[in-house]
Amino acid sequence: MHNDVVIEVDHVGKIFKLPHEKHSSVKSLILNFYKRDKSYEEQRALNDVSFTVKKGEFFGIVGRNGSGKSTLLKLLAGIYTPSRGGVTVQGKLTPFIELGVGFSPELSGRDNVFLSGALLGFNRREVRAMYDDIVNFAELERFMDQKLKNYSSGMQVRLAFSIAIRARGDILLLDEVLAVGDAAFQQKCYDYFEELKQAKKTVVFVSHDMSAVKRFCTRAIYIEEGKLTYEGDPLAIADEYTVANINPEDNEAADENAPINSDGYKLDAKITSRSADRLKLTLNYSSKNDKELYLGISVLKDGASIGELNTIKSLRLKGKGTVSYDLDIGVYNAGTYRLTAALFTLWNKKLVASASDRNEFVIKNGDETRGAALKLTDTWELERSVATGHED
Repeated sequence: MHNDVVIEVDHVGKIFKLPHEKHSSVKSLILNFYKRDKSYEEQRALNDVSFTVKKGEFFGIVGRNGSGKSTLLKLLAGIYTPSRGGVTVQGKLTPFIELGVGFSPELSGRDNVFLSGALLGFNRREVRAMYDDIVNFAELERFMDQKLKNYSSGMQVRLAFSIAIRARGDILLLDEVLAVGDAAFQQKCYDYFEELKQAKKTVVFVSHDMSAVKRFCTRAIYIEEGKLTYEGDPLAIADEYTVANINPEDNEAADENAPINSDGYKLDAKITSRSADRLKLTLNYSSKNDKELYLGISVLKDGASIGELNTIKSLRLKGKGTVSYDLDIGVYNAGTYRLTAALFTLWNKKLVASASDRNEFVIKNGDETRGAALKLTDTWELERSVATGHED
């Protein structure tokens, strides 16, 4: 193990035994304990996984639900022992796996701060010194004398996270910390991660948030069905994950599932071709009356519209037909985008049908904009200042 390697995972496998027998009494439990042929199923959560984490890396672990990510994190934390292979950790490791473990619902928020601080190894004087920072970070000043059972789940998570980040450790394990809490809390998490990255702290980060993986991770792995399938550039791995989570079967079934409203309007939309810089969206519409119609298309990123267009001036539609639109996607930065389509009546601009298809597309490769959707033309100008000295 090299000096700069702080975690080494060597051909690790983990198998869980799932029993099929039910014990309804102490007698049946004892009898089944001595049976030679016991009925159980083996679940192979991890299979021959090997990698290393170097000191100062922000290391990402990516994979779909059930792929084995959390199992791997618990092996690193020492909660599980591997069925085969070995895990070596150099330094003190602090897991942020189950935030709020050790909280007592019958105690106040204040008492839980001191209780959790003691579990993390701090004495009362040390907790008292950091108490105000903990409460300010969690934004719970008004609620610290209330019992924890009266807190919302978001309030409990904010308090737990605020306490946990005070823990002493050389290596931090973070499991889906950003999956809970409101937008303001998530931004505080981002700010904290920025501090960790700038301080060259060693972090192992499990997440489904690919924007966070791209933003913070310096290296990553992709776990699929318990196996390590990719290792290296977090931008490329995040793209692979995103593509794997777009289900092409949704678009194949879209023609049959296109919505029809009570007035007999119908619309479906599908991406029918794609190149590096362009894609073609084909829309089929129909109406059982002769009212004039128009189509609208929206481009979405992270649930927000970043571009909209319609045919209100260029095409007046009636009856039944097919419309194609050629979209320039060369203007977009890396990320996952979605196209939505809608059909409107021209005379009152009323929405009468929408397409239910999952028309998603991924633009790969990295950019330096930290998640911005559109590429802008560079127009920077630099005016250099010349230092002058003054003689006495």
